Amino acid sequence: MTEVLLPILVVGFLAAAIVAVAVIMRKVMRSQGLTSLLAPKAKKRLEVLDQATIDAKRRLVLIRRDNVEHLLLTGGPIDIVIESGIGATREMSEAQPSSSLRQQPPHPLGLAAE
Repeated sequence: MTEVLLPILVVGFLAAAIVAVAVIMRKVMRSQGLTSLLAPKAKKRLEVLDQATIDAKRRLVLIRRDNVEHLLLTGGPIDIVIESGIGATREMSEAQPSSSLRQQPPHPLGLAAE
């Protein structure tokens, strides 16, 4: 039994080693060299923060890009940006004095009052 098992294990180990070397070589050839394997990854600029299912097709997705949040409605006939620049409004209001901002109550339907 050991006469058959030992050669099978050796062949399996060699096959695994060949696959591992091939994967490493493929990664090195696609990137800038061996240092890219050990270098830290770049900070992600885009991430999905939250998502909610509306119905079988549509979904609300809150994403963040460069510290600015966007609310998207996806899955319908077209994808729609519901609200954009959510984090940017906070940063802009902190930069401006509060006395220069006009305070208005929100429109009941969420639309801009004309």
